[in-house]
Amino acid sequence: MKIRKLFRVVHRDFSYFFTGMILIYAVTGILLNHARDWNPYYVIDVKTVDFKLPSDTAKINKELLSNLLMPYGENTIKSYYYTSPTSLKIFVKDGTVTANLSEGNALIERSFQRPVLYQLNFMHRNRPSSWWTWFSDIFAASLIIITITGIFLIKGKNGITRRGAILISAGLILPIVAMFLFF
Repeated sequence: MKIRKLFRVVHRDFSYFFTGMILIYAVTGILLNHARDWNPYYVIDVKTVDFKLPSDTAKINKELLSNLLMPYGENTIKSYYYTSPTSLKIFVKDGTVTANLSEGNALIERSFQRPVLYQLNFMHRNRPSSWWTWFSDIFAASLIIITITGIFLIKGKNGITRRGAILISAGLILPIVAMFLFF
């Protein structure tokens, strides 16, 4: 078997096999690049609501807070404490409530995992776990193989000796320049 034919077979089969991973890494890479613009892991829901508490702080307990928060979908009070004489911090399932006692309102902040994107981002960030780390390493090595075999697939003026060489050089120069300018 000629080397070019072997490269074509390896390039094709590795590309097919790792298509899912390539797409996952590409999509989550874009999401992680823009983490300053939005949270790729969680949806944060923030709302201000009327929240009247008794002036006698001795009457404030978990049961009262649970009843007051029930209309807003919060009824599981984990704990609470006073951050100041006029502010009460309440910890609820999936978030917090900051009650302003003097103004009679509260800020409810809840966070929820983004379905699918949370798991995909977790995969991309590769928190150490034995089998996934090995699979990620194999995937990375396969990307190197896919790239190298792809370089040598085409002959002639569009191959590695002409057009391909120019495009590869341009593709290498950009990250090298960026590395010195921005990092």
